[in-house]
Amino acid sequence: MTIKSPSRIRFGIIGAGAIGAVHMETLNKLGDVAELSAVTDTYLPLAEKRAEEHSIKTVHVSPEALIADPDIDAVVVAVPNQFHAPLTIAALEAGKHVLLEKPMAISSAKAKEIVDAQRRTGKTVMIAQQMRFTGLSRAVKALIDDGALGRIYNVKTGWLRKKGIPGWGSWFTQMDMAGGGPLIDIGVHMLDLSLHLIDSPKPVSVFGTTYSEFGPHKRGIGTWGTPNWEGKYDVEDLAAALIKLDNGATLSLDVSWAAHAADLTDEPFIHLMGTEAGVSIIGNAATLVKHENDEVVKQVIQPLDSDNERELVARHFITSIHEGTMPISSVITGYTNNRILDAIYESSASGGEVKLSWE
Repeated sequence: MTIKSPSRIRFGIIGAGAIGAVHMETLNKLGDVAELSAVTDTYLPLAEKRAEEHSIKTVHVSPEALIADPDIDAVVVAVPNQFHAPLTIAALEAGKHVLLEKPMAISSAKAKEIVDAQRRTGKTVMIAQQMRFTGLSRAVKALIDDGALGRIYNVKTGWLRKKGIPGWGSWFTQMDMAGGGPLIDIGVHMLDLSLHLIDSPKPVSVFGTTYSEFGPHKRGIGTWGTPNWEGKYDVEDLAAALIKLDNGATLSLDVSWAAHAADLTDEPFIHLMGTEAGVSIIGNAATLVKHENDEVVKQVIQPLDSDNERELVARHFITSIHEGTMPISSVITGYTNNRILDAIYESSASGGEVKLSWE
């Protein structure tokens, strides 16, 4: 089916949990370009509840039924990580476009299957990396693109939560369902944004280590998700990595769900070090630092605007469908993220450096 502007894109949501509800709320604000048409969930009462809350006319009994619905143009996949690839591929093969929650897949092998399916079908796939779309991220990106930092040769990024293990015992903390712990959960955000800001150089080698010191003892439990105390915890709760890039730059990544780190903020951070200036982003604030006449000068960076980043994600996805263009958080960027995540886990297991080659 060919969709031409100004037609509204008709959306179906697979997954009625917290993230699915965020997408429903967002799409309902975009009535000029989007129509929220259907929802499904493995727990149908939840799907029915969301349908009532967000005025969704159709509740499908299964993802397969929603994907087969001829009145849907695009699917939002907002389910546990292990289902990202099979549902995305099924939707693509049914002629639907896909807005896919991060991480792209549970592994790089599954991510490559999505890449192949997108190329085969020609449909639009966008990874919902909303941190790229904040006003602050876009302001920093504009500075970098204007050359204000010169050549960026070192990046330090991470997100060190002290007490934030989500849904202990649920799919969040099981390797076969999530693919990992904080590294694949929140680390992928920082990895994706950092690479985006520096124009997406290719990773060529990775050294990483993961630790599981809190979760197995049921310590460091956060407020997100519903615990299942009869479940299991077999993922990491802290990861650290050094990534070398093909442009000569290095990127270090530190993430945790739980850690003894009293003097460190719980907020995400990125420190970009360039030949002409540097930028530090901590939470919702950013500062440019530059040496001038042997003095260190600091300048607060103002966000471009206050637009909701989730709305910008959805609008960018819809524009990409209409114009037949590749979204900025494409299958290629998602696959690259998955390759790095896999390499960090592999390096941790082997104790050595993992080298990456690219076609």
